[in-house]
Amino acid sequence: QVQLVESGGGLVQPGGSLRLSCAASGTIFRIYVMGWYRQAPGNQRELVARITSGGSTTYVDSVKDRFTISRDNAKNTVYLEMNSLKPDDTAVYYCNADIRSVAGPLIQPFWGKGTLVTVSI
Repeated sequence: QVQLVESGGGLVQPGGSLRLSCAASGTIFRIYVMGWYRQAPGNQRELVARITSGGSTTYVDSVKDRFTISRDNAKNTVYLEMNSLKPDDTAVYYCNADIRSVAGPLIQPFWGKGTLVTVSI
């Protein structure tokens, strides 16, 4: 089995910073794209940022120049550094990864359970 576990969420004031981490574990053969999504109350889940195994990154326009995604392939971990946080960034943040397990050639998407980020005074 493969598991993704997020950490690092919490309450922060506007203008503050947080760093999210997501570690993948289990019967992993290879991890391809890793990413962060978020879902605010009443909204659909949206892509925040994604990073390929080679380090190419993509961001949603609303977080460009504020958020940075990175990964440590040796640790099967992806990070999201969030700066200049705004109340609109309040959401549950989910980790996602496309993973091929040792069980076979199929590449499947896996999700973490989410970590809450609240930006408020």
